[in-house]
Amino acid sequence: MPENSNRHWEIDSLRGLAVIMMVVFHIFFDLDYFNVYSINLKILPVQIFQYFIATTFITIVGISLTLSFNRKKSQLFTKRINKKLISRGLKIFCIGMLITVITWFYPNQGYIVFGILHFIGFAIILAIPFLKHQKLSLYIGIISVLFGIFLRTITVNFDYLFWLGLRPDRFYTLDYFPLFPWFGVVLIGVFFGNLLYPGGRRRLNIKDYSNSKFISFFEFLGRKSLIIYLLHQPIIVGMILLLS
Repeated sequence: MPENSNRHWEIDSLRGLAVIMMVVFHIFFDLDYFNVYSINLKILPVQIFQYFIATTFITIVGISLTLSFNRKKSQLFTKRINKKLISRGLKIFCIGMLITVITWFYPNQGYIVFGILHFIGFAIILAIPFLKHQKLSLYIGIISVLFGIFLRTITVNFDYLFWLGLRPDRFYTLDYFPLFPWFGVVLIGVFFGNLLYPGGRRRLNIKDYSNSKFISFFEFLGRKSLIIYLLHQPIIVGMILLLS
């Protein structure tokens, strides 16, 4: 890939692979949720698969933030970059709130509070001060992950800090990505972004597969990941309801 390209094929391709895995997981989830086919989603292999998908997506969020920041900081003032990132974060968070409203009314058997889009929107804004600090991002990231693991071992009798990872008894939501431990995963992504793509340029010399039709397919999915995320569930649910 030419060095002046605005994207790196390997990042888009990895995101595209995660998109496919997400769709596969949601097909099984929906089949079980709508009682079409009983599937035990709590067995260890399924849990590992689910966390692998989420970790891949969220790590790429951190890497992509550093790519955007490092590539544009030589062209724009830092304040303008931060303003664009804040705007992007607010946009994604608002889309997440729209999904909360939609799932509140339908299917009305649990709804989404602080799901993946709420979290990503919030995390983009919170990560801004860390984008220039490679080692600090790693240290705070590891601490955040460990703290989040600790929070999973306790419950509280209030619900106003659920977005941090403090869950009340009998807390249930269809999609849940609290700040801890997942913000730590974003910061670890920031670390790898600065390590592997200093100044927005790839450090490692890898073979260019971007002209491969196979890789291009994954790249396309990776570039359209937000649109696919918004559309795939209505399509899956619609097909399940139609066929059942």
